[in-house]
Amino acid sequence: MCGIVGLFLKDKALEADLGALTAGMLATMCERGPDSAGFAVYGAAKDGKAKITLQSPNPDADFDGLAKKVEKAVDSSVKLDVRATHAVLSCKASEADAVRAALGEIVPSVRVMGTGNAIEIYKEVGYPTDVAKRFDLKRMSGTHAIGHTRMATESAVTTLGAHPFSTGPDQCLVHNGSLSNHNNLRRSLIHDGMSFETDNDSEVAAAYLTWRMKQGLDLGQALEKSLEDLDGFFTFVVGTKTGFGVVRDPIACKPAVLAETDDYVAFGSEYRALAGLPGIDNAKVWEPEPATVYFWER
Repeated sequence: MCGIVGLFLKDKALEADLGALTAGMLATMCERGPDSAGFAVYGAAKDGKAKITLQSPNPDADFDGLAKKVEKAVDSSVKLDVRATHAVLSCKASEADAVRAALGEIVPSVRVMGTGNAIEIYKEVGYPTDVAKRFDLKRMSGTHAIGHTRMATESAVTTLGAHPFSTGPDQCLVHNGSLSNHNNLRRSLIHDGMSFETDNDSEVAAAYLTWRMKQGLDLGQALEKSLEDLDGFFTFVVGTKTGFGVVRDPIACKPAVLAETDDYVAFGSEYRALAGLPGIDNAKVWEPEPATVYFWER
């Protein structure tokens, strides 16, 4: 099952409403994935700054005084914004690697959900509407967002197993389906320097796209290559700092709907995820074709 939603805004006037619109879309996908949920929000990016999204099983203990401990370790100022079990740590982009290394030493129980200049990732076990409320998704703003509701089939119901998966700066992927060659692909990617946190095949797909983009491809080109290299059935919705992409496997057995207006591009596993969007009655609405990459970028 699993449910996917995505919203890529063209109209800056809607950016303040991104979280509220995404939360409404995500709520329609609860039955498709009641085990866990997550979302990535691309917000305002500041030149020279990096964001590191953290998750902790013991946030009260792990996040208390963490900013000061990191500042002492790297001799630089950082900012920590706590949201329930997650926190976004902001630092100088040039010091992001040093900050991540310090975090591993100071709080080894804390997990990095994603890094980048614009992306924030939140995901947890629980009913999707509860997860969205826990992180106050409705109040978030930004340029684009991707959400996922999960019905676990190939791995355990855990926070790390929830989507989105992020394996590169400002990159994330959500997936509905199952890959048949992910173990072989995982071994090849590890050989080429990629690392993995879970056994989830969706993380392999995310790492594959990161690997391709490290080779100089843009998101659209990387998705084209995925049709050659990935076996199985899948619908991917992928985000980068400036891009938003959708691709389905050649059989396309997983449901998917796209809508586009002058103001936005929206994706849903079912049309009901799109029904509440402004101007949807005048949108171009269609089912993505099999083995066809759809890609938007500002």
